[in-house]
Amino acid sequence: MSDDHERTLGRIETEVALLMRFGEATRRATGTAEHRVLDRAAYVILRHLDSAGPQNVSALAAQLNLDGSTVTRQVSALQRDGLIVRAPDPTDGRGTVISPTPAGLQRMAAVQSARTRLYGDMLADWSPEDRATLAALLGRLNQALVSRNRRR
Repeated sequence: MSDDHERTLGRIETEVALLMRFGEATRRATGTAEHRVLDRAAYVILRHLDSAGPQNVSALAAQLNLDGSTVTRQVSALQRDGLIVRAPDPTDGRGTVISPTPAGLQRMAAVQSARTRLYGDMLADWSPEDRATLAALLGRLNQALVSRNRRR
């Protein structure tokens, strides 16, 4: 690999590490309670269930690239808080599927709205084209991460 290629990959690695660090710091430091009504794991699970529909724990774990026992613990906490419900799996009578409750969807929407406003404020001086490019490139990065993790 060329030195330029290595330098570019090093910059990408650093910028992704900083993005994760600053993103978490921004979430914690944001004064509005809306950002804190769900932890990150609960938010991601509820967002996925909202877009993909009811799923069993195995499918949810596979989609989120998490261990089944981790998802089971997270789902149990969500159920305890009244944010998801379990129902018999129509394709496997022995299993259950998980769905968000109205309260879960309401909390998820509050966090999503707060985050959207936050990014809107931070990126207000970016051109619409730059915001669209960022969205597209982040989508491609996430897809590359998903593809790599699924091959393992």
